[in-house]
Amino acid sequence: MRLTSVLLFLALAGVAVAQPTVGGIVNGASFVPGQSIAPGSLFSIFGSQLAAAPAGADTIPLSTSLGGVTVKFVSGSTTVDAPLLFLQSNQINAVVPWNLVPGEATVTVTNGSVASATASVKVGEFSPAVFAIGTMAAVQNVDGSLAQPAGSISGRTTHPAAIGDVVIIYATGLGPVATTPAEGDTPGGTVNTLHKPFVAIGGISAEIQFSGLSPQFVGVYQLNVVVPNVTPGDTVPVQLSLGGITSPKLTMAVSQ
Repeated sequence: MRLTSVLLFLALAGVAVAQPTVGGIVNGASFVPGQSIAPGSLFSIFGSQLAAAPAGADTIPLSTSLGGVTVKFVSGSTTVDAPLLFLQSNQINAVVPWNLVPGEATVTVTNGSVASATASVKVGEFSPAVFAIGTMAAVQNVDGSLAQPAGSISGRTTHPAAIGDVVIIYATGLGPVATTPAEGDTPGGTVNTLHKPFVAIGGISAEIQFSGLSPQFVGVYQLNVVVPNVTPGDTVPVQLSLGGITSPKLTMAVSQ
């Protein structure tokens, strides 16, 4: 019995907790390398040993600690932990703290008691991107369906939007807002962005009826726009531009 205990002790003593490694920090919708991330937006960290097990947030406001993991930003004299949405060994989805100012910041992931080496990331006022399923934009019709070809997304109701319809585009990185919510919280009401992006559908400017925070999701913005008189099709391009940054091209379905 004593020998068994000694062997167990030696085995445990020889086990080292692997250090988390940050391989990339990107916009949580576009995943474009090198693009800045913006306060109040969703971002993703890719790497290894970032978490011991998968975990997802189940409360709002989001916590800054999830599954024993924290993500710390340091920018100048500001040090703040990010609200966490989801994590697994090779990815963390979180929200950029609102009080970070544009410029260079460092990020450290701590998994349990072990911290990663610091990684640098650019923080910009804007980082516009539309959420997507593959190359299809997260554009919602007023009936709750997605404005994509019928039957194109398993488990979801989809049908094209019609010219003149109002649709909701879900995005992130649209910058400062009129009333800043508490960290990790939903806005609790209608909150407009201070700047409206340029929205192009089929290469044509779309009228924006609302640009602000989604009332349902943390780190998510929504744009209520009118579908312009574009050439109908299943792969009509959708893009946003704001602050000199243009989002990656995605598509939606539009009928006559």
